[in-house]
Amino acid sequence: MLQQMISYVERQSFGVCTYLADRFNISLGKLRLFFIYSSFLAVGFPIIFYLLAGIVLDIRRYVSFRRKSSIWEL
Repeated sequence: MLQQMISYVERQSFGVCTYLADRFNISLGKLRLFFIYSSFLAVGFPIIFYLLAGIVLDIRRYVSFRRKSSIWEL
């Protein structure tokens, strides 16, 4: 049951932590803990950053998907 909830959250999340961990070559678990602890200390600023980064990553994925499916590139 717990594993199903974890996999559901990971599929539905933006992937910000995964992207940043791959980009900066750090552990995914440590980065997630950093976001959790810093959100308590900084009174929600990391949550705002996470949501904005998620929106930007979503837009980048959408634009790159639209660019790849052009009829002229076939």
